[in-house]
Amino acid sequence: MNNKYNIGFSPCPNDTFIFDAMINNRLHANYEWESHLLDVEALNKRAADESFEVTKMSFAAYTFVSDKYQILNAGSALGRGCGPLIISKTPLTLEDLKDKTIAIPGTRTTANLLMSIFVPECKAKMEMVFSEIEEAVLSGQCDAGLIIHENRFTYQQKGLFKVADLGELWEKKTGLPIPLGCIAVKRSLSEKEKIKINTLIRNSVEFAFENPEASKDYVAQHAQEMNPEVQQQHIDLYVNDFSVNLGHDGKKAIMTLFNEGFNAGIIPHVLEPIFI
Repeated sequence: MNNKYNIGFSPCPNDTFIFDAMINNRLHANYEWESHLLDVEALNKRAADESFEVTKMSFAAYTFVSDKYQILNAGSALGRGCGPLIISKTPLTLEDLKDKTIAIPGTRTTANLLMSIFVPECKAKMEMVFSEIEEAVLSGQCDAGLIIHENRFTYQQKGLFKVADLGELWEKKTGLPIPLGCIAVKRSLSEKEKIKINTLIRNSVEFAFENPEASKDYVAQHAQEMNPEVQQQHIDLYVNDFSVNLGHDGKKAIMTLFNEGFNAGIIPHVLEPIFI
């Protein structure tokens, strides 16, 4: 069994918090990790090339590579009250967005999938790195923006307005948590390897919860938003029991998202088995 793997995840506080113990050998496991920290849409695109044995990706992006990867039970980002937001420089309604240009963090992000489900008439989209969207809205480069990650904690400070909370719309429609991003492993690995990797990630999450100070330097080193309070808010919002184990509710939420997207003609059908 191989003991060296390439792993891709984002520099966002939730991911660096989750993977700190594993990457920085706090678990004393006999594994060597070559970590690649990239923006979520860059990870989505790299997944199509099978660049990494283990990788973070949007749940929406997973549907395009389900023949190459399976979803692990540990490490995912799901939750309530944590969905992507549509923001604008002046107050707007969802109805107003029909003929507006909207900045999005990537076509294969779950955020874009949700917007396509709830605001299907929005066709004028401008792709950019998620951390640039607030400024693009403020400068008038676009009429509205679809924000994710720590930007949900900073947009109001910049005088921007919330048009809609897509996670809120999802929860109202389904009663389920919103699936945002997963950790996936190559189907080509052995079942023994997949289970071992899942166990290591679960142990890493549990170590992070039990030793919250241990990851602070690693989190701060990579965070886009340098305010420690915002970093902690980000972790508190996106890392939870679903990050330890998807469980029944987590898997149900994921399958519901896949079915909604497929029935709307937005994403392809996924290859079974989805989960290890």
